[in-house]
Amino acid sequence: MAEITRRPSIPVNVGGIFIGGSHPIAVQSMTNTDTADVAATVKQAEALAVAGSELVRLTVNTREAASAVPEIVSRLRDRHITAPIIGDFHYNGHILLRAYPDCARALDKYRINPGNVGMGRQHDDNFRTIIEIANENAKPVRIGVNWGSLDQSLVTRLMDENARSAEPKDSRAVIMEAMVRSAIDSAEMARAYGMREDRIILSAKVSGVQDLIDVYRELARRSMHALHLGLTEAGMGRGGIVASTAALSILLQEGIGDTIRVSLTPAPGGDRTEEVRTCQDVLQSLGIRSFSPRVTACPGCGRTTSTVFQEMADDIQQYLGSRMLVWKQTYPGVENLRIAVMGCVVNGPGESKHANIGISLPGTGEEPKAPVYVDGRLITTLKGSTIVNEFITILDDYVETRFRRS
Repeated sequence: MAEITRRPSIPVNVGGIFIGGSHPIAVQSMTNTDTADVAATVKQAEALAVAGSELVRLTVNTREAASAVPEIVSRLRDRHITAPIIGDFHYNGHILLRAYPDCARALDKYRINPGNVGMGRQHDDNFRTIIEIANENAKPVRIGVNWGSLDQSLVTRLMDENARSAEPKDSRAVIMEAMVRSAIDSAEMARAYGMREDRIILSAKVSGVQDLIDVYRELARRSMHALHLGLTEAGMGRGGIVASTAALSILLQEGIGDTIRVSLTPAPGGDRTEEVRTCQDVLQSLGIRSFSPRVTACPGCGRTTSTVFQEMADDIQQYLGSRMLVWKQTYPGVENLRIAVMGCVVNGPGESKHANIGISLPGTGEEPKAPVYVDGRLITTLKGSTIVNEFITILDDYVETRFRRS
């Protein structure tokens, strides 16, 4: 794994998963079902957890949703889904948590937005109610500031102060300061109401890459609390993946961030678990964590007119996906396995030797044979139409030998 110096932070226990400190950067996601629909929410939460989400967040916005939470958590635990379940509260969290104590007890963490718990004295009272309930149930909280729902009284005050300054800043700088100030001031308020430091996580979400980088750098500089990273609205498809990867990678490389989410907008009927895999890919690409074996394959060129290596790389990737649930239980460390499926002699042998297992398929005009390398040594040469099956047999034997439990 990469030697990245993590920013010091106070670890927080969220339902048995530790966030912050020297603990692994955790992947989290959020359902988009109506939480009142117990069956649909359980199904999606289970899918997210199975895909690798280590924390799963639910919207709790109505009495029906709050009432459903205990049953959702119970069914997930009956299905051996152990991922902590987080309640996402806006506007009426103080009401729902007090009115539905079973919901407050069932959740592993509460997410609250200081920008929409009320104004003035009402803000303080509502915020205090949520913190008191969290204290009563020994639950941590994430104080999640969002620039789309920023406390406007704070923004107005900072804008007025800026206008009177001898060297006024631009409006973006004032908004960024308001984000940081809102998070830090809210954490201080929570501590004043009895919340322990090791039960507070902060976030300050925006939708622009540079804005996110700037606000988290400042938040990290001024706070020791664990930080949750993510663009608030990453977008759809490739654009959302690229934006999230760009923002998260820079911050993670600087040691900032203790848990992450990629908030992708799925296509209608699309796969919600894509955001989980994107988080995993970001962490694995940076060398911070490993989640599954990686298949290296060349992009192809005029030397590789055959599609055999592309089809084989896809076949191997799908095979790995089908085996990982079992392999993770049986073969600890198998997620670090590196496989190369290459398409010609230019980089094929070299890449294959660098991988744990590699195969170099023949390119255009090359001799129709495929040398296979294991841990840098040529062990056999495959030919004919059974190359994929023979290679999978070699792969299975390697996994059994290299990663089996003692």
